[in-house]
Amino acid sequence: MRFWDNVALNGAARAEVRRENASGALNDPSIDVVVAEALEWLKRAQERSLSFDGGIARDYTLGKGWSTSYPETTGYAIPTLIREAQLRNDRELLARTRRMLDWLVAIQMPCGAYQGGHIGAAPVVPVTFNTGQIVLGLAAGARAFGEPYRTAMCQAADWLVSTQDADGCWRRYPTPFAVSGEKVYETHVAFGLLEAARVQPGGRYAEAAMRNVHWSLSHQASNGWLDRCCLIDPLFPLTHTLGYALRGFVEAYRFSRDTQLLDVARKTADGILGALGPDGFLPGRLDAGWKSDVSWSCLTGTAQVAICWLLLYQETKDTSYRDAGYLANQYVRRTVRIDGPEQTRGAVKGSFPIAGEYCRFQYPNWACKFFIDANCLEKAIREEE
Repeated sequence: MRFWDNVALNGAARAEVRRENASGALNDPSIDVVVAEALEWLKRAQERSLSFDGGIARDYTLGKGWSTSYPETTGYAIPTLIREAQLRNDRELLARTRRMLDWLVAIQMPCGAYQGGHIGAAPVVPVTFNTGQIVLGLAAGARAFGEPYRTAMCQAADWLVSTQDADGCWRRYPTPFAVSGEKVYETHVAFGLLEAARVQPGGRYAEAAMRNVHWSLSHQASNGWLDRCCLIDPLFPLTHTLGYALRGFVEAYRFSRDTQLLDVARKTADGILGALGPDGFLPGRLDAGWKSDVSWSCLTGTAQVAICWLLLYQETKDTSYRDAGYLANQYVRRTVRIDGPEQTRGAVKGSFPIAGEYCRFQYPNWACKFFIDANCLEKAIREEE
């Protein structure tokens, strides 16, 4: 019996489960077509946000509809949208990013930090991780447009530096929406500080980022697996949070060119690669031996890891990373509809099948963002070769 058979589902959710069961494997659409549809979906997610504030709705949930805006993921969607707007000479998309940036400036806390959760979630408190993700967007905004985004970026980055513990970990302002404890995946906060350092050189931001990366590596096992690297289950982490941590390692190497950081990034990347199936299926959770018995894939995590594999291919020319990235991207592309209702056309499911554990029956905006990045990186590599 499938595990959702005993769950009371709304009509839309039941219909999508039936559609998945009946359709089998979908055709692989071209990268250009599927990325264009994904970009259009993110535009709709901005327009349909229930908070009507310029941010991107956290998700579309079957049977429930659109949510309010999510500051964290709106923040890190901005670099993707600015890049694509500039490549496509799309002034309308560029204007959309300005609305997102202006909204983020408007909701910044006096201390420089940002809240956790989506708009309307409680409690409204400063959170390290969310602030670091928004720094990624503010840094991209500062490069593209200048002020006031540079000032907001510096205020947020300064807060991160000032609240970091001496060993490089951030412990004082955790999210109230995950289990308590130290989080190795906050190397993705370090990634935000490295982007801030590119905009505002001077040492403090990069030094804090590297402290965190080295603290995180103290929790890397000999086979590359990472302890304390999940929202809720540190012994069986999501590929989503493993993808965050791995991206932090990769970006630390790309910033510093320290080959030791490349080695540790490859160790984790190789561990995850061993779990990749021949059809591109990557289990949504992995244990300390890089094994899993879950039957669903976290599509967000698959896209994030694909990005890391492709970045590592660019750095090393190891074709196993390129091939794994292509295969993982193809798997996710085949789950994305390029027809049907506009609420789900071009959107990326949290899990596949959609009844999987991660963001069950939801189409989260960050899955779409990472999907676009992974496919655009694949396209760039294919064109170069």
